[in-house]
Amino acid sequence: MDIDKAKAAFDRFDVNGDGFISPEEYSKVMAEMGDPYVTVPMAQAVIAKSDTSQDGLLSWDEFVAAQQG
Repeated sequence: MDIDKAKAAFDRFDVNGDGFISPEEYSKVMAEMGDPYVTVPMAQAVIAKSDTSQDGLLSWDEFVAAQQG
């Protein structure tokens, strides 16, 4: 994994810069990238797959772990 590319991707999704990706941020960025069909509930499901802390948000560590498979 290219850590610089991963950080750039994480930062793009972390719209408010708080260090977490929320379902709302995920949905918004996906729409900006041309996929307006990713609803907030769909984003919640995607995030839940990697959200080991179960707080409904994706942290940097969780994001990296998800990228490593």
